[in-house]
Amino acid sequence: MGRYTGLYAIGLLLAASVAYSFLPADAPIDRPVPTANSERAASPPPTVAARDIPEGSGFDFYVLALSWSPTFCDSEAAGRNREQCGADKNFGWVVHGLWPQNEQGWPENCPTPEGSRVPDRIGRRVMDIMPSMGLIGHQWRKHGSCSGLEMSDYFKLVRQAHDKIRIPDELAAVDRQSRTSPEAIEAAFIRSNPGLGRSAVAVTCDRERVDEVRICLDRSLGFRACPEVDSRSCRRPDITILPLR
Repeated sequence: MGRYTGLYAIGLLLAASVAYSFLPADAPIDRPVPTANSERAASPPPTVAARDIPEGSGFDFYVLALSWSPTFCDSEAAGRNREQCGADKNFGWVVHGLWPQNEQGWPENCPTPEGSRVPDRIGRRVMDIMPSMGLIGHQWRKHGSCSGLEMSDYFKLVRQAHDKIRIPDELAAVDRQSRTSPEAIEAAFIRSNPGLGRSAVAVTCDRERVDEVRICLDRSLGFRACPEVDSRSCRRPDITILPLR
């Protein structure tokens, strides 16, 4: 009888181990429930499946240019751009463009059967991250036309590239004017975006103010080095970040 009892116990242990093997590898553990704002800040950007990324052609990689809107809106270039700089607007980092780039130089203003005008039905899809139909049209004509993509796919890719990047918390909602260095801004983006290397990001400046952060991406939107772009980083020891209004 003792022998059968031992075999029964061994059987139970084997059954338990098999059942355990079917449990998720990361079982839920008790954590504080985040608020809506903290969840937004802490959550990593969504991962886009490679098969869902429109495949461009005719160039080496992309540069995603994120412009600090308060600097632009404080410049003469803003003009009468009420879509981005009106009194009721309060944009921070916006997409200046997604630029096809070569290891040396870049293509621009390419002939395309898609035409030069961006219809509202396409442009309005990205107005929350690229807040001006004038900007959207200009970027399509100068850069998007050289992507080898149809217009709708190019702006789909603009959205995917934007959504890939996590803005550092300390640079997302600047409420007062401050001074920092281009290197510190680069370091903040690198910390917030695993896999982004120092040779894949450049900070540019408008006189003494932060202008843009430029991030290099391969045609599948993976981070990649870009020495020529990196060499055009701002060389000032410190620059001003204007606050959101």
